[in-house]
Amino acid sequence: MNNRNEQPITKRKVATSFIWNLSEKIASQGLQFVISIILARILMPDDYGIVALLTVFIQIANVFVIDGFNSSLIQKKDSDDLDFSSVFYFSCFISLILYLAMFFSAPLIAHFYKQRILIPLTRLLALSFFYTPLASCQYAYIEKHLLFKVYLLRSLICMIVSGSVSIFMALKGAGVYSLVVQTLTYGILNSIILWFSIDWRPKLIFSFTRIKSLFSYGWKFVCSGLLGNIFRNIYSLIIGKAYNAEQLGFYNRGQQFPGIIANNFTPALKNVIFPTFSSKNEDVASVKNMLRKAVSLNAYILLPLLFGLAAVARPLVILLLTEKWLSCVPFLQLSCLYFAFYYINETNIIAINSIGRSDIFLKYEIIKKAIIVVSLIITVPYGIYCMTVGQIIVTAFASLLNFLPSKKLLHYNYCEQLQDLYPSFLLSLFMGTAVYFLSYLPLNELSLLILQILCGIIVYTALSVLFKIKSFRFLLDLIKHRNK
Repeated sequence: MNNRNEQPITKRKVATSFIWNLSEKIASQGLQFVISIILARILMPDDYGIVALLTVFIQIANVFVIDGFNSSLIQKKDSDDLDFSSVFYFSCFISLILYLAMFFSAPLIAHFYKQRILIPLTRLLALSFFYTPLASCQYAYIEKHLLFKVYLLRSLICMIVSGSVSIFMALKGAGVYSLVVQTLTYGILNSIILWFSIDWRPKLIFSFTRIKSLFSYGWKFVCSGLLGNIFRNIYSLIIGKAYNAEQLGFYNRGQQFPGIIANNFTPALKNVIFPTFSSKNEDVASVKNMLRKAVSLNAYILLPLLFGLAAVARPLVILLLTEKWLSCVPFLQLSCLYFAFYYINETNIIAINSIGRSDIFLKYEIIKKAIIVVSLIITVPYGIYCMTVGQIIVTAFASLLNFLPSKKLLHYNYCEQLQDLYPSFLLSLFMGTAVYFLSYLPLNELSLLILQILCGIIVYTALSVLFKIKSFRFLLDLIKHRNK
């Protein structure tokens, strides 16, 4: 399968692809963040709570279309047009089945949550299944061949157009429908742009043998992805049922801020290192070396952002969302700690999957999900905050659990993992504490936020220089190299 954009995977291409993919994530999510702020100032928390419930069901259903076969296409070294085309047509068939299932189950969902508006909203948002196979296969091709540069500007166009449509509808009083239409508009435009950005097109060829072969590896990703999506969203499902849409809106908005950082930085890393690790999956030493560098660099960039965000949560929410969203501040701060552990999980999981051990990945996922169930049984009677604290404890334990397969398969032991993590963790903790204590100064929110951000940057940079942090020197060298 040839493509004029395709080039051999080299170390320079890996680094460049990570930068391009991360740039795309930062730029698109930066735009999305601005758009969501505007919408949050117009709409009410319960609007977001209703959409959060719908998004859970759509994300769970999309696992059958995206997770398994995409990972199989990327992990398979010699995947060709027959593989990609077969996956495309099979995914279209699955998408049709999923849409019909969501269409007819919409009244049941609405009855369960006692929200009649969920019937038309579910059927409307489920239309996303029809463009998912196209975007999924095209993006799998981008990931496999590290062609992220061609996607950057085009994805921003999708975000601007869909955001503008959503804001216009919100101003006209469309309420929750403005959020649903934003999702659909972005998905449709994204599929069209991917179609014209990448040379690959599905051919009139299909093979059940190839589907069976890919599924023999990918079914474990489907199962683990299904478990992951259900349990990642189980807190939203329970809050929406046990409490109300407004409380769910506060919970989800609190998770959104740190989620923008973690849920887009980590996939940027995954999109690059998964195909790279997969190309070297027989060389355990190389995978371990690359993993250690990824863990160190990821921690150095991600942890200070999360700790800093927790420290400036209150003035940030007041300035951006207004005081009607102040109830989301505790959830925001707790979510920063949750995502710090979540990223450690993800980095280890990427390495395990890249060497073809999806069986081990699935086994550990089942164990972790069982622990989540126990945590929920214990914490749900005590309220949303206890549920969130329990979520953090479970994720911290899961991080330790994920050390086991990395130690066994990659000889990446506990001491080495902690050695790669603790410098950034300690620096971030010190910086976040210093920034938080500034909040006691008698300043208005804007002045306080600016002072806290500047203080955080100065303190973290100074500590990096003082303690000669390797990741800091690596980033400086990378910037100097790109400026030559």
